[in-house]
Amino acid sequence: MPRITPYLYYEDPATALAWLARAFGFRERLRMPGPDGSVMHAEMQLADGVVMMGRPGPDYRSPKRLGQVTQSLYMYVDDLNAHIPSSEGRGGEGDRGAGGPVLTETGGTGPEDPEGHVWYFAQHVRMCRRRR
Repeated sequence: MPRITPYLYYEDPATALAWLARAFGFRERLRMPGPDGSVMHAEMQLADGVVMMGRPGPDYRSPKRLGQVTQSLYMYVDDLNAHIPSSEGRGGEGDRGAGGPVLTETGGTGPEDPEGHVWYFAQHVRMCRRRR
């Protein structure tokens, strides 16, 4: 089965690891220190999904520093209400959009992490068949 694994750049990967674990329940599966002892590469897992991350070179600017979203991640969970009841108190920017979560046909919501990466989580609510 083909898999796509996103690789995100963080100016502070150690903070991102802690935030993703606390905010969304990701489990750290790998942490590789660089020569200075800081996190050079890491991997987080949620169910069978993996996200890799690392610290980029000096020319990198996080989405928050750039003032614009550069990409977003969209992950399906079994129970959206149990997974992400609220983004308050997580240290990110909260849900995108005025008045609360951005809802899609699958019930998605998109809080930002502390460096401005947008995380959408959704739950399949029904499957539709194509008409012939």
